Amino acid sequence: MRDLCQYTLEELELRFIAKGFKKFNARQVYEWLYKKKAANFSEMTNISKGMRAYLEEYYFIGSLKVNTHQVSGYGTEKYLFELSDGNLIETVLMRHNYGNSVCVTTQLGCNIGCSFCASGLQKKKRDLSVEEIVLQVLEIEKISKERVSHIVVMGIGEPFDNYLNTMKFVDIVNNPYGLEIGARHITISTSGLVPKIREFADREKQVNLAISLHAPNDAIRTKLMKVNIAYPITEVIEAAKYYVEKTNRRITFEYILLKGINDELKHADELSNLLRGINCYVNLIRYNHVTEFHYHDSGEQRANGFFLRLKARGINATLRKEKGSDIDAACGQLRSKKM
Repeated sequence: MRDLCQYTLEELELRFIAKGFKKFNARQVYEWLYKKKAANFSEMTNISKGMRAYLEEYYFIGSLKVNTHQVSGYGTEKYLFELSDGNLIETVLMRHNYGNSVCVTTQLGCNIGCSFCASGLQKKKRDLSVEEIVLQVLEIEKISKERVSHIVVMGIGEPFDNYLNTMKFVDIVNNPYGLEIGARHITISTSGLVPKIREFADREKQVNLAISLHAPNDAIRTKLMKVNIAYPITEVIEAAKYYVEKTNRRITFEYILLKGINDELKHADELSNLLRGINCYVNLIRYNHVTEFHYHDSGEQRANGFFLRLKARGINATLRKEKGSDIDAACGQLRSKKM
């Protein structure tokens, strides 16, 4: 038996037609799954008994078990979900004035090996399946009884290292008969896998792209991120320009401020020179301390100084507010405690 949440609408249409059912039956099932949150096929009252019997025989509606649930004073909630094989994944619900955003995980562990990131404390075991990614959003809507309007693919793992499943996930949640989350409300974050950035750009969808840069030069970035050995900054920047050209979308560069490492004004100047002329903005992030690592938060004064220097040099930037430092906010922290 197969989990229905692994299929795009087009795939379900083909499967149903092959069994003698109508194309519109797939739309009905999709709406029951994603809009009405049906837990079983008996709830699908507007489809035939024959159709329901077929679904009962060949499919099931999956779910995720909540292992741990933490609530921040900021309204942010972190869920540790248990998969059918007993493995644990992290998913975060963030409430903003523009709506609810969910940060999803795409892999069990991570092999990128960023030296400041808690996700890398657990090496990659496997990619998540399509349905395991989809169910993170669906479960949070069911639990919170609130609509999710935005998705960020920034949880544990490198989404472009699980490229096909991540792209299929995007197509499923974007579908108007499903969760109907607009492409411009979906952001995928990558550590800089250059070939996949270009492949993603060639899809020419309106999905946002964020690149974890975290340094203004190769020397610093290689110390922080092993991926820079394979794909140095110049190649990453060229791929970013390609994305902007193909999609006509602004690109985001993520930059975690680490005290004494990459947060001096000279680094802000170097970053400004690197990004000048690109339709982009820099998302500056205060560091959530991870016990296992020696890095520290820059502090408010240094962070603001870096931010103002970028602005003065014509670079669009935001300094992200902390939301969840009281609930193991860094990706992988909660999961690591349970391993």
